[in-house]
Amino acid sequence: MHVVMVGGGVIGLVTAWRAAQRGMRVTVVDPAPGGGAARVAAGMLAAVTELHFGEERLLALNLASAAAYADFAAELTETTGHDIGYRACGTLAVALDADDRAHLRDLHALQQRCGLDARWLTGRECRRLEPMLAPGVRGGLRVDGDHQVDPRRLADALLAAGGGAGVTFRRARAERLLLAGDAGGRAVGVALDDGTELGGDAVVLAGGSESGRLAGVPDGVLPPVRPVKGQVLRLRMPETPGPPFLSRTVRAVVRGGQVYLVPRADGELVVGATSEELGWDTTVTAGGVYALLRDAHELVPGLTELPLVETRAGLRPCTPDNAPVLGPSALPGLQLATGHYRNGVLLTPVTGDALAASLATGVLPDAARPFSPLRFRSGDGASAAPPRQELPV
Repeated sequence: MHVVMVGGGVIGLVTAWRAAQRGMRVTVVDPAPGGGAARVAAGMLAAVTELHFGEERLLALNLASAAAYADFAAELTETTGHDIGYRACGTLAVALDADDRAHLRDLHALQQRCGLDARWLTGRECRRLEPMLAPGVRGGLRVDGDHQVDPRRLADALLAAGGGAGVTFRRARAERLLLAGDAGGRAVGVALDDGTELGGDAVVLAGGSESGRLAGVPDGVLPPVRPVKGQVLRLRMPETPGPPFLSRTVRAVVRGGQVYLVPRADGELVVGATSEELGWDTTVTAGGVYALLRDAHELVPGLTELPLVETRAGLRPCTPDNAPVLGPSALPGLQLATGHYRNGVLLTPVTGDALAASLATGVLPDAARPFSPLRFRSGDGASAAPPRQELPV
């Protein structure tokens, strides 16, 4: 069975690797495999602190993937020799004023209703954990189960793992889906920007924000994915013999906007992220950098003394319900793995396993069924059952 993977970000790469492990022949089509949103993402594995009201259905999938991460990271490192920067460091979500504190209390109540492990701390207890925090911190949530990984290292490791498993990389852009049969009855490959055509028994559309732009996909099958811009900064923490500048991820809502600080073991500090509905714009702006530094400074005043080493902007693939689109589409031969929005890095292990199983059996695993592409056709994501895809012999 030959699988054509459209998109070489972490989602496409993990699916290609898992499919190749099952004996499939896989070709990844991407002009720069290993790139995409992972090069900008902070890598928070934050199933608990990323919980949002109205997104409880996504929680089970996020928790399953978070629980799989330690073994997934160990397997990937053993297979490739690449350290992906997985750290079980925990997260501290803090509040700076009374309104932020009330918001955080509401989030804690939701977490408790969902049976999640999050402990309320006073401001003093927060500063005891992270002495660099501002004196004005009013309280916070300690979540030891929310960890982190370095997405750039993850992408590099998945590239190596795929190559080692026999995955072929076609450094070109897929411009159009190829169809066969009456009225385009089945996806049979893609046309590339170099003028060639690449045939396959199955096509997986894993193009991130660009997944909704592939020509040739019939109306009603093209995933409803749009880009949401995020600007991110990278700073360098001091090398000192004493306690670390920050020991865990710190996040907060400041004046209604989310900000997070993710300290890496190598001394990098990632600060993000804006959320901007600006279409395909990936410009780093003075306003975006200023807003991130201003809000981060309110959390950790000493941060403004650190060297600023990089500014980047990327595009998150967002769907109408902020959840991914996984598995067989209404078009035979076409499966989808896109729309992960804030959770692409977190959902990497579970997405790879689910799509590889779906490609092998024609059926999406139960855990991923609520995120079938057909939920946007039926209006009922919980009950919409994807069709069983007929597999090529």
